[in-house]
Amino acid sequence: MLTVATHSGTFHADDVFAYAILKTATGGRLALTRSRDGATLARADVVFDVGGLYDPAARRYDHHMRDKPLRADGAPYSSAGLIWRDFGSEAVRALLPQAGPETVAAVWLSVDQGLVRDVDLMDNGATLPMPGHVSTLLEAWNPTFAEDSRDENAAFHDAVQLAAAVMARACAHAHAAVLAKDTVAEAARRAPHPAILVLERRVPWEDAVFDLGLSEVLYVVRPAGNDWTCSAVPPEKGSFAQRQPLPDAWAGLRDEALAAISAVADATFCHPARFVCGARSRDGALALARLAVAES
Repeated sequence: MLTVATHSGTFHADDVFAYAILKTATGGRLALTRSRDGATLARADVVFDVGGLYDPAARRYDHHMRDKPLRADGAPYSSAGLIWRDFGSEAVRALLPQAGPETVAAVWLSVDQGLVRDVDLMDNGATLPMPGHVSTLLEAWNPTFAEDSRDENAAFHDAVQLAAAVMARACAHAHAAVLAKDTVAEAARRAPHPAILVLERRVPWEDAVFDLGLSEVLYVVRPAGNDWTCSAVPPEKGSFAQRQPLPDAWAGLRDEALAAISAVADATFCHPARFVCGARSRDGALALARLAVAES
């Protein structure tokens, strides 16, 4: 049984997340004390967000000192980031028991650079508070002045439940991104044409195409429910442009009109902005992609 301690009083997202990480990493085999008493803190195995000491070897994780712990890029840590750094991999393994070491490392890094870093920055005042930010939402679990009967520790544990759920979903999405990257890489290896990527499942491909450096890919074909789509690849992440838009003559056409001009019998639509088109079948969507490549 691991004994852990953090401060009593008003809680913030970083100490809530830190405890959620520890709870997940240990499978709940831990006991929490919320206190500011020095003797009480000294007896704990792990102390975070309180105590005035940062010493990973002693498992002391405060960050409120003048000489505060910083990330390699100079961004300040909060207790969430410090606990994630040292216990996050165990939490990922608990959430994704079938994942191998490389996948665990990739998921850990993704969550660290996204969710955890955001909590760190908000706690240190490096970003402005926003009503919809996860930190703001978690801190809303603190009892208000009008809730005299609401127990502070119970409120903390309620917030921890939410933080644990958010962390689990962040890990799930990061894991899916890893799987998507592997799927895209395999599809690229067996692609009959370097400009066309065919995915047999509807996996997210945008980040993977750029992370893998697939600079020749112009169109991605994949299923969409019972139909199939052909999507134009943007020139860079986040762009609404396309490396090569779909043919101008297709823009805005649907069903028979698109089928007539493309000679693809089961063509269904082409978006007016020419970034996606579709067909009833895999062969139809692939035919549209090949026509678009030929036109380019």
